[in-house]
Amino acid sequence: MSSILVINAGSSSVKYQLIDPQTEARLASGLIERIGEPEGRLVHRGGDGREEERRVRVADHTAAFAQMVEAFARAGTPVAELGIAAVGHRVVQGGSVFAAPTRIDDVVAEQILEMGALAPLHNPGQHQAIVAARALFPDVPHVAVFDTAFHQTMPQAAYSYAIDTRVAERYGIRRYGFHGTSHQVVSRRAAEFLGRPVESLRQIVLHLGNGASACAIEAGRSVDTSMGFTPLEGLVMGTRSGDLDPSVLLHLLREGSSIDDLDRLLNHESGLVGFTGTGDFRDVRAAADAGDAAAALAIEVYVHRIRRYLGAYLVELGGADAIVFTAGVGENNAAVRAEVCAGLEWFGIRIDPARNASGAGGARRISSDDSRVDVLVVPTDEEAEIARQTRALVG
Repeated sequence: MSSILVINAGSSSVKYQLIDPQTEARLASGLIERIGEPEGRLVHRGGDGREEERRVRVADHTAAFAQMVEAFARAGTPVAELGIAAVGHRVVQGGSVFAAPTRIDDVVAEQILEMGALAPLHNPGQHQAIVAARALFPDVPHVAVFDTAFHQTMPQAAYSYAIDTRVAERYGIRRYGFHGTSHQVVSRRAAEFLGRPVESLRQIVLHLGNGASACAIEAGRSVDTSMGFTPLEGLVMGTRSGDLDPSVLLHLLREGSSIDDLDRLLNHESGLVGFTGTGDFRDVRAAADAGDAAAALAIEVYVHRIRRYLGAYLVELGGADAIVFTAGVGENNAAVRAEVCAGLEWFGIRIDPARNASGAGGARRISSDDSRVDVLVVPTDEEAEIARQTRALVG
């Protein structure tokens, strides 16, 4: 294979990366956003580092892929000369149907659309991108890699909600978990860093970005995770609330809120932005350091929720061999890592302050030499993992 095109589409955007499957080098990448709006935006980066940005009108996902083709041509590498051997698609919701990467045909594409009822903010746009990409590249295999697939190994006790089982079965209500591609690649790379088989490790991976989730991983398999029926459950996030007493929603409905009001509140007006007006953790930290009480409280709640899940997973796994931080906040914010691990010496968890604050790149150990649990920072790379799984399926 010479290259794999990885597509990460949303309802109004398409991100793409052209990846060498042997080296995982980025040959090109780009973003097309504001699809369907009067004016969209395209950013294309070639393998030589040169970047093009322009304003474009993008009516739909088919038009977005046409813009991508034109961007490659302007960069001097027409699509026909890229040697694209397969296209890997990130799909958020695979339900209980898809437990592994799956080659896309008409039936699979339709099933992905049908699962839009479980992920209305993600699957419909991803289905549109699949249709457009298959039309543009009809002679190469297309593979769906599902965020939920890694968590299909959770035991029934972990994925079941305690509601009437007839209702749960009728509407597909269960905990699916998300960020699975990230948790999978990070746990594998953590094992490689430690020089141990992933099958020998108990890991707790903390994916802390604008979206955030925790995952308990035993022998390379997900046994529990913080996100549930949707990506809303669990940790405090940039704009999402995480765990919430369901009666709060019933109360707000009785007080006159609509379903759309609640959806907007929980997904777009909660989390860090609900406390501070911004969902960017860097801005929240700066405000807290400047004495802003609301920002300081936001960080306390954010860390408290992470520690609650960390403690639960330590019990569930019977201890841990490694705690792994990843994603934007997890990889770059030493203060959060220190706060999450503070006072856990009795679990055998000790952070080395100098290692934690070093700012070194790549996979690294931030625990002290006498820590019984290895505490690591491991950068995530979901696109490379999608390319790897795509190649493994069709290669």
